[in-house]
Amino acid sequence: MSDAGSCKELVPVGKVTKAHSIRGEIKVHPFSGSPETMLRYRELFLAVERAEDSSSAPAAYQVERARVQKNAVLLQLKGCRDRNAAEKLIGLQISVREDALPKLKSDEFYLRDVDGKLVKTEEGRIIGRISGFLTNSSQDVLRVTAANEEYLIPLVPEFLLAVEEDEVTLSLPPGLLEINS
Repeated sequence: MSDAGSCKELVPVGKVTKAHSIRGEIKVHPFSGSPETMLRYRELFLAVERAEDSSSAPAAYQVERARVQKNAVLLQLKGCRDRNAAEKLIGLQISVREDALPKLKSDEFYLRDVDGKLVKTEEGRIIGRISGFLTNSSQDVLRVTAANEEYLIPLVPEFLLAVEEDEVTLSLPPGLLEINS
C-alpha cells in the first residue's frame, strides 16, 4: 500500500461491497457493468467517495489476484491478508489512473466524458444537460436536467446520433420525454 501522491487523475471504476473470505479477499461492484474490465488493472486506489478531508487521500494497492464472480469481481490486494483487513475496505470507492483505462475506438466514449454536456434532439430541441448516470444490467441511463425538469433517457445506440465537443444529439421515440416528466 502507498499513497496516490502525484499520480495523474484518478477515475472511479468500482466500489468495495463486502469482504469475501478469511484470506482477505474483497468483492467489488464494477461501475462499467462489465466485470472483466477490472481484471486488467494491477494497481488500484481506494478512498472514501468524495473525501473533503485531504488526510484521506487515496491509498494505492497492488492486485495479487482477480477473478470474476457473476456480475462482481473478487480481488486479493497486497497487504490485505485477513477478513478483518478486508472489512475495513467495505464501502470504499476504487479508482485507477486515467492512463490505465482501456483505449477507445473512434465511435466509443466513457460516460464521464459526456457528463455536463448539452443534450438536444435531432430536430434541435434542447432537453438539458447531462447531470449523471444510472447503470443497470441492460443499459446505461442518462440523467438530464433542465430548469425544474429531470429526464431519464436510455443510452442505447438507436437513440445516440452524435457526441460532439459540447453536446450530445439524440433521436428519441415520440412520447419518451413526456413520460419522464
